[in-house]
Amino acid sequence: MAEPAPAPAGRPPVISFLTDFGPDATAPGVCRGVMLGIAPEARIVDLTHAVRPFDVAEGAFLLWTAIPHLPLGVHLAVVDPGVGTERRPVALRAARGDVLVGPDNGLLRPAAERLGGLVEARVLENPALWRHPVSSTFHGRDMFAPVAAHLAAGEPFASVGPVVDVSALVDLRFPEPAHRPGALESAVIFVDRFGNCRLAGDLDDLRRLGGEPDGRRYRLTLPDGPREVPFHRTFGRVEPGEPLLYEDADMAGLGLAVRNGSAAEVLGLAPGAQVEIRPA
Repeated sequence: MAEPAPAPAGRPPVISFLTDFGPDATAPGVCRGVMLGIAPEARIVDLTHAVRPFDVAEGAFLLWTAIPHLPLGVHLAVVDPGVGTERRPVALRAARGDVLVGPDNGLLRPAAERLGGLVEARVLENPALWRHPVSSTFHGRDMFAPVAAHLAAGEPFASVGPVVDVSALVDLRFPEPAHRPGALESAVIFVDRFGNCRLAGDLDDLRRLGGEPDGRRYRLTLPDGPREVPFHRTFGRVEPGEPLLYEDADMAGLGLAVRNGSAAEVLGLAPGAQVEIRPA
């Protein structure tokens, strides 16, 4: 298969970096140091290191939302509660030409699919591309970061290890909306630091409930009871402390917010919570 497209002439390679290591930990800096020792010209884009500890689904969602806005490059993601076990370390090649590096636990696959589709996967089995000795608890430093840097520096994708059948990879799926007469069954996918809740579904799902959503009111059935809220394009259309439905900034889904407050706290919501939406 063809190799990923190189960085445009005269531009340094890009490595994006996402983990659950924590914003105050030294681990992200150590991994950056390892990568820069191998690919000193690389530009490392820290997406976040504040993924909730061990939360593979949250990391996958954040990578999925961010990756369309990134230049072609290598994308390193490490949320790896199975580190040191039989879970596979992998590199995935997307149709756009990007390569994603990390554990085979569902973290990478949704993002690869969003870059035009997942076209090839390889298991990281070439120790010449790792840092030695390899710790059994810090593959981010000793395996994933070095491989990402070697790829960014021009190492052929095929050199990382043997091909693995794409169908054998862990396939993490986000909650999907479901329609039934007069109602949209949704769920909270993600809660951001402001307490805004990303919901399964999009504007077309609301339109199926009848008409354009702008300014319309909807009756939500939430874990703590019913609530009537309007749909608006931005937070300032409601009074402080009032909830609203809106189209999220990625323009790929619905959000539920409280202006100048936390929808998660005010409405008693957390990832996985079920939300039914009906016209008011």
